[in-house]
Amino acid sequence: MQKEELHELLEHLYDKYNREEFIEPDPISIPHSFSDRHDREISGFLAAAIAWGNRKAIVKSARRMVQYMDYAPADFVRNASAEELRHLQTYVHRTFNGQDFTDFVLCMRHIMERWGGIGEFFEQNYLATQDMAQVLSLFRKEFFSCDHNPHCEKHLSSIDKGAACKRLNMYLRWFVRHDDRGVDFGLWRKIPMSALYLPLDIHTGNMGRALGLLTRKQNDWKATAEITASLREFNADDPVRYDFSLFGAGIDGFLKE
Repeated sequence: MQKEELHELLEHLYDKYNREEFIEPDPISIPHSFSDRHDREISGFLAAAIAWGNRKAIVKSARRMVQYMDYAPADFVRNASAEELRHLQTYVHRTFNGQDFTDFVLCMRHIMERWGGIGEFFEQNYLATQDMAQVLSLFRKEFFSCDHNPHCEKHLSSIDKGAACKRLNMYLRWFVRHDDRGVDFGLWRKIPMSALYLPLDIHTGNMGRALGLLTRKQNDWKATAEITASLREFNADDPVRYDFSLFGAGIDGFLKE
């Protein structure tokens, strides 16, 4: 496929799938159920943290998380009592258990107390470094700087260990990207869309290879950087818009053609 043809395909799929109908069956529907910025950030972070596997199961489990937090995630993170935190122990989603949930709440409380919110952390550290890869490293270190059970660390990928950081990059897409489509929030305007990296997983990786956007076989950080660099050739200001395109190519059965 010629570059111009590929660009047309990517833009066609972006236009087809970046629309409000995309929201309901996707984990992004969880933060869309709130209007407050911090409610959105916290519920979105938790939804992204468990976003692997079947989308329907992810959304169902993320909604249960919000229910556990009395449908007021920001207030819960700030003020939950020891008894309320103990109630989280009964939660489970695959390998993300109640203790992981509790530790994530306490780690988010630490972020909010020190930085004012998750978004404030990302914006301030991006302004200081101008390097989103470095910010991903800094965020994980800050997040786990409070007391926690080591088991929960598996649910927040480490760029320092070469992980693709798919879920973190997806979360960043939600809150940094902005357009007129109503899917992504665009709340963190101090971070340019050009700084984002593609949320790379097995599906977007396979699709990227099929379209000639990715040569690396492993789905790791090097692959994330490579495919994002390829997408920047089509839109340097907003490369991650094509996350919708690669998702859409999979839905449309591109690999079967």
